[in-house]
Amino acid sequence: MAEAGDKTTGPGRLTLARYWLSNAIFRALIWLALQVPYRWRVPMMGWIVTTLVAPFTGFRRRIRANLAYVMPDLPEAEVQRLCRAVPDNAGRTLIEIYSGAEFVARARQATFTGPGLAAIDAARDEGRPVILVTGHFGNYDAARAALIARGHNMGALYRPMANPWFNAHYVRAITAIGAPMFEQGRKGMSQMVRHVKGGGVLGILTDLHARGTTTRFFGKPALTSPVTAELALKFGAQLIPVYARRKDNGLDFEIVVQAPIPHSDPETMTQAVNDGLEALVRENMHQWFWIHRRWKVGKDAPKT
Repeated sequence: MAEAGDKTTGPGRLTLARYWLSNAIFRALIWLALQVPYRWRVPMMGWIVTTLVAPFTGFRRRIRANLAYVMPDLPEAEVQRLCRAVPDNAGRTLIEIYSGAEFVARARQATFTGPGLAAIDAARDEGRPVILVTGHFGNYDAARAALIARGHNMGALYRPMANPWFNAHYVRAITAIGAPMFEQGRKGMSQMVRHVKGGGVLGILTDLHARGTTTRFFGKPALTSPVTAELALKFGAQLIPVYARRKDNGLDFEIVVQAPIPHSDPETMTQAVNDGLEALVRENMHQWFWIHRRWKVGKDAPKT
């Protein structure tokens, strides 16, 4: 599965210069990390993001703000732990995505758990489409690589980055993990529809603030795109939440396949997806990307 930030149009020269410089720094960091053996590279990048990146990007401030908003009674010791553990997981995820075949080989060894696995496999055997919904939890692309290895015709929808230099190599990296990839837009949507109609599996991340329906997440209002539910209803596809939980060794994964969401209406189905993700996050607080601005609805929503 893949997801990218909103793309802006017509950036000015100053913005383009800033994009170019930040991408150059990022590429240099990734290149250096890739010179290190995989088993050390992944924790090293986790340390770099935790220690060097998070303090200067506002990650820790945003983590604190989000936690204070949805879990105000969380002990300070746990907040401090998450301010370290969340960037660590984000850093690991980043360099894993850029590690290509090494990451894919590791993801293919993932174990599968959960009641939805039988439904995915049955749909594959019968040539029926499946819409997989996931989120920024663990490493979302590990699930995609593991399902491809299991024989699923797995495609993913993504939104291009605003930074054109970053977007170019990011798309190459996620495509190397598995294809096809469908860029959000008229052409990509047309390709995606053909993929689903042909009995393919489509993965989409939906745990970001997006134009859509107001749902609840951790007890607070959160705008969520209902696109996965709408596609499942339109094409008669199973809607199944799937997440890649990082194991305690920090390198391996467990693919958690939750039960299929019963067909009803997009709002009800989308809320059911939120509820399933929330339950998983509460059990693994450090593995969800608390660095995102998930809650923007309401006057008391975090502003960082």
